[in-house]
Amino acid sequence: MQAHIVANGKLETTTDPDVVRKEYAAGRRMWVDLEERTPETEKLLLETFKIHPLIVEDIWLDRSVPKIDEFDDYLYVIVHGVRRGSSPTRVELYVLDIVIGRTFVITQHRDPIAAEAARETLLKAPRLLEEGTPWLAHAIIDYVVDRFLPLIDKLGAKIDRIEADVVENAGTADGKDLLSDLFALKRSIQALSRITTHQREILYRLSRSEFDEIPKKAIPYFRDVYDHFVRVSELADSYRDLVLNAMDAYLSVQSNRMNETVKTLTLMSTVMLPLTFIAGVYGMNFRHMPEIYWSYGYPFALCLMAAVAISIVIFFKRKRWL
Repeated sequence: MQAHIVANGKLETTTDPDVVRKEYAAGRRMWVDLEERTPETEKLLLETFKIHPLIVEDIWLDRSVPKIDEFDDYLYVIVHGVRRGSSPTRVELYVLDIVIGRTFVITQHRDPIAAEAARETLLKAPRLLEEGTPWLAHAIIDYVVDRFLPLIDKLGAKIDRIEADVVENAGTADGKDLLSDLFALKRSIQALSRITTHQREILYRLSRSEFDEIPKKAIPYFRDVYDHFVRVSELADSYRDLVLNAMDAYLSVQSNRMNETVKTLTLMSTVMLPLTFIAGVYGMNFRHMPEIYWSYGYPFALCLMAAVAISIVIFFKRKRWL
């Protein structure tokens, strides 16, 4: 746990719960960033900040859906952030819990990078906390939202490359990894789309003066965050459709290439079938076959096979099957 407290115009940082209790009782504005779940932090939440036990339990859980709850003295918000996964086609979502009170902001990050970035923002601009807790909450949420767009743009660039590869390599040896990449993209974008649908509604509620904890002066800042996230949500929906179309195109191109291969093999078999029949007839070795003692029998059989094969090929070309 790290607590950042504004005291006498200066920003102080502490990890001592007793100091937090003392400064909170004195009415200081503070930001408490939680890390690991300990009995001391739970006691601080329950007894000092008077957070509802169910909310305290929710803070330590990984909830799958963003939500917002309003209480008499504070506002509890769950938003989701995003970070790059183990490959360019994968993204990971993490939960950010924010409790916004009149004199305090409590956060619980699942991403150390986001927590460190928020601390650096506060250290560079301590006036955020001096102006009020909603401005600090806005800065934290704004940073989380801003990280969506670069990753989504990278997914869009990956989709463009895969679409080009689908046309060129689907159904070939060079395209054997395309389907797995498409499925990975589909899972990532579906997760993003599912989260952005709910989170867009949460940010919209924060931007329309619905809660007393968000003053009117802060509404334009939250509206700006909402506008940014609208673009994220729309891109996620459009990319989901693009991935589904790319998967359909992959299956279609693969099927067409398979059909061409089957067609080629069928035509080859059609050409060889009468030749096999002729060879089979003259290979029966019956004693009274008319041509068995003919000196020109072998050349005649070869010429007959060539004539039949050429005739079939000419027929296929006239039908434009070749």
